[in-house]
Amino acid sequence: MHNHSALRNHPPSTTLSPVTTPANADPLHSATVQRTVIKVRADGQLESAPDTLAAEEPLEIRVQSQSIAITMRTPGHDEELALGFLISEGLITTRQQVTHIAHCQSGEAAMTGNVLNVFTADDVALDFDKLTRHVFASSSCGLCGKASIAEVHQHFPPIATVPQVHRQILLQLPRSLREQQSGFEQTGGLHAAALFDLQGNLIVCREDVGRHNAVDKVIGYALENEVWPLENHILQVSGRASFEILQKALAARIPIVAAVSAPSSLAVDFATESGQLLIGFLRGETMNLYSHAEAVIC
Repeated sequence: MHNHSALRNHPPSTTLSPVTTPANADPLHSATVQRTVIKVRADGQLESAPDTLAAEEPLEIRVQSQSIAITMRTPGHDEELALGFLISEGLITTRQQVTHIAHCQSGEAAMTGNVLNVFTADDVALDFDKLTRHVFASSSCGLCGKASIAEVHQHFPPIATVPQVHRQILLQLPRSLREQQSGFEQTGGLHAAALFDLQGNLIVCREDVGRHNAVDKVIGYALENEVWPLENHILQVSGRASFEILQKALAARIPIVAAVSAPSSLAVDFATESGQLLIGFLRGETMNLYSHAEAVIC
């Protein structure tokens, strides 16, 4: 950033360190975590403050010790999530078909609480070919956010340098996105994603009932229309920023992701390690900078 007096008072670190967790907190099942954020006020001044985020961690679901899916979720009520997944995928039809559900108690997985074993009755005929969702391969028993980030970086390396962008340009993006949301205007039920250049010019906006689908459509448009590569572009989304949205942006080499709502904890960690500028609560004249705050010119 180039607001030097503010930087001296509140130096934004490229890696924003976690706030100390209370001693009585349960790290395996907490629905929220805290991170330090750089708040950009309406007058352009910077303020370092703690921020509470929704926790996001991967959950591996195993049936009869066979891994069938990994999904990103907020820890808590994992058994319910697994049962709902099995019902929706057609692997079971009644609760009585499941005899036992338990988190993995061996190896690294026991430390993270992110691997869930489901055991079914002997008379249940499991047809794993019914699975419709994408199944991620797990290379180790220890499943955690850092392992998920490392897995992505094997395919899509971190961005070396985040281009600088002016605060005033960022403040214009939500309004520009909102003006393109004709489907949301009619239904109130669509998410939106838009691609901008560093001057704030709109490249494309797409809407979808799924926030991740909207991002995929934007990236697909850029590829189809040779708006590529995307190292000097900004992805703006209408809702919150999740791990998957940051992952998709990195795959497309988009260095800046902005959201009108909150990021998840894993999205913040991912952006920090992937060299991406992550902006949340971009509304009115203010915003929160969760990673690589030095790229914003105030």
